[in-house]
Amino acid sequence: MPKALKTAPLPPAGPDFAQRLVRWQREQGRHGLPWQGTADPYRVWLSEIMLQQTQVVTVIGYYQRFLQRFPSVHELARADVDEVMALWTGLGYYSRARNLHRCAQQVVHEWGGEFPVHSADLVRLSGIGPSTAAAIASICQRERVAIFDGNVQRVLARHTAFEGDMAQLGQQRLLREVALIRLPPSKDMPTYTQAIMDLGATVCTPRQPGCGRCPVAQDCQALAQNRVAELPRKTRKIRRDSQSWWLLMAQHPQKGVWLQQRPAPGIWAGLYAFPVFSSLDDLRSVVPARDQAGLVVHPARLHVLTHRDLHLHLCVLSGRHDPGWPGPGGWFKPADYAALGLPKPIRDWLRDVPGDA
Repeated sequence: MPKALKTAPLPPAGPDFAQRLVRWQREQGRHGLPWQGTADPYRVWLSEIMLQQTQVVTVIGYYQRFLQRFPSVHELARADVDEVMALWTGLGYYSRARNLHRCAQQVVHEWGGEFPVHSADLVRLSGIGPSTAAAIASICQRERVAIFDGNVQRVLARHTAFEGDMAQLGQQRLLREVALIRLPPSKDMPTYTQAIMDLGATVCTPRQPGCGRCPVAQDCQALAQNRVAELPRKTRKIRRDSQSWWLLMAQHPQKGVWLQQRPAPGIWAGLYAFPVFSSLDDLRSVVPARDQAGLVVHPARLHVLTHRDLHLHLCVLSGRHDPGWPGPGGWFKPADYAALGLPKPIRDWLRDVPGDA
């Protein structure tokens, strides 16, 4: 065995590891989710993208609405990106929606509207990484390729008492070798892929795992060593920072509310929002002197992102004057909101903040 593998002991489990998971999935795994029971790569792809860093209960409604509006990859590819972003509003991680739209166009223009069948081809499409490609190929084509998302890494790291630091790509590659070794025959790939994802999502959870319900607990090394809580190891911490944004909600009784499309790249890229300023003084500098007294500053709201805390200060300006805001943007009325991609705080404010607009 190469020296590097000392940090990644091969699993002590017998060859029935996959068989136990397949049997567990059929008897006790999740069933009845709207994207299960299909080998349609469009539907599997859509669900896999939506489920990235998002809970199942949140995804179900979005998934159903997307399929109702875009029943095939052709309809999605033809859609305006603003409509796609509008349907995605509230699901977060908006780059997923932009990549979703680009991927649909690639499938239509480069693959004749048919998703490629192999993971090596899928991974070349926008927004599809190796793990997502593996999920699609294994579920839809029974390809023997290992999904390797966070849930799967946790299951395998605990079952083998893997010591490697998952913040290091080299250690991830070693654990991926374990994932490949454990794959079942092709005929069982769809069930096995769903099983190992479900096990990590519902039983082998980051906190308070249900080891008593685990089908592979009998030879789980982390459980035997009382180390479930400390594995997998990942030393690199997410570096968080904090920013304060001052947002100007300009309301006009006839024209509506002024919104600007956010630039890319960046936070809320491509979405519509109120003009953003770095300070209250900067915001006041664009408000005409005649309207300064009417500016209402609301208490800040905290909006938590993956790597950043945004302290959002809403400033509402109602009046009959057109201030002529600089940069791209326009006036929008409530009837327009449904067709716009809006960050959740903006949509909430448009619904909750009183005004004449």
